[in-house]
Amino acid sequence: MTGQTYAPFFEDLSHGQTLASAPPITLTSGLAAQHQAILGDRLLLALDATLARDVIGGDAALAHPGLVCDIAIGQSTELTQRVIGNLFYRGLVFHRLPLIGDTLRTTTEVVGLRQNSAKPGRPATGLAALRIRTVDQEGREILDFHRCAMLPLRDAEGQTGEADDMVAIGSPPDRETMVDALAGWDLGRYRAAVPGPHSEALEAGTVWEVAGADVVSSAPELARLSLNVAFAHHDRGAGRDGRRLVYGGHTIGIAAAQLNRALPGLLTILGWQSCDHLGPVFEGDTLRSTVELEAVDPLPAGGTLLSLRSRVVAQGEPGEEEREVLDWRLFGAMA
Repeated sequence: MTGQTYAPFFEDLSHGQTLASAPPITLTSGLAAQHQAILGDRLLLALDATLARDVIGGDAALAHPGLVCDIAIGQSTELTQRVIGNLFYRGLVFHRLPLIGDTLRTTTEVVGLRQNSAKPGRPATGLAALRIRTVDQEGREILDFHRCAMLPLRDAEGQTGEADDMVAIGSPPDRETMVDALAGWDLGRYRAAVPGPHSEALEAGTVWEVAGADVVSSAPELARLSLNVAFAHHDRGAGRDGRRLVYGGHTIGIAAAQLNRALPGLLTILGWQSCDHLGPVFEGDTLRSTVELEAVDPLPAGGTLLSLRSRVVAQGEPGEEEREVLDWRLFGAMA
């Protein structure tokens, strides 16, 4: 007897369908080191366990927010193994910032379906909006956000009638939730230990053209590390023009590392206002980013909440024109 593993097409998904079978993952120092080696994370509280213990008060380093997001997204991909591309992430907010040693479990729910308009000569596709909720080993809420994946239909000329409004999916991160995620942190100790600039040196409207660019390498390894099972990130035959599509979180992770070069004193990332993938990224592409500080908002216990925008362009072979690939609006904190 032969069979196939479960890999749904668009018409196999239904409203309210929920998946909670992805393996839990414990955030270990080894996992963090692999993630850092691929993306070049420079967030101090994720690199310096002593500083993290002084500032956060726990017994381990902060798990890099990018690692946590990659795990949550990877755990959600069983429903989107046939993904053609991810269009957006919305309303991602950290309710709690995990430490190394915590274990993450994720539930994925289908909350919106929309079949795309037919295009001559192209197979039928549809958009699936997913709500992704991640908790730790004690059931404490970590993440709650939406992403939208484009999937093929099994019937290349099929009509499902699904027509949900994707614009209405998701909501902005709640400021109070982001502030609460920093409760108990000693920002004074951070300021004393970390050279500036700190909050007082920041001015809304500042734009940084991040010097230097980063090549995209080890793309399948990052997908495997995060349990991301989307075919397009592993199988050349499932990608565009026989090329593996780089997982979107890889692009975001490099953008985060470049953001840290613009703001070396960044305390942490607290949430994403939105994250739009504007074009595909392939292994071997070189990424560079521009970071804009859109707003500076004082926090009740000191420090500031930053509204940031990172725009990323990619270049393939030398001489090729750069192409826009990411528009990421996020919230960070400074001491």
